[in-house]
Amino acid sequence: MYAVFETGGKQFRAEKGDELFIERLNADEGDTVTFDDVLMLGGEKTVIGNPTVEGAKVEGKVLKQGKARKITVYKYKPKKNYHRKQGHRQPYTKVQITNIITG
Repeated sequence: MYAVFETGGKQFRAEKGDELFIERLNADEGDTVTFDDVLMLGGEKTVIGNPTVEGAKVEGKVLKQGKARKITVYKYKPKKNYHRKQGHRQPYTKVQITNIITG
């Protein structure tokens, strides 16, 4: 069985035991988090929500809080002496899916 859920403005497909890197959550390592916006349940019988599946939840355990690799954002305009260099590290939360509740 798998579920498609939404968090942080993005959609994720998850099965029990999967480890996902999602947008940062306000939770400590070892905490349990619940995602209520389940858009679809799949497996033997597929259930599609309108817009979400009633009573369905995805539960997970926070494994780690961290930052992704650094990316360099470089802007310039030719012949105008305009150069801007900026770095960015996106924060993330690593979550292990522990249970999918069908409702």
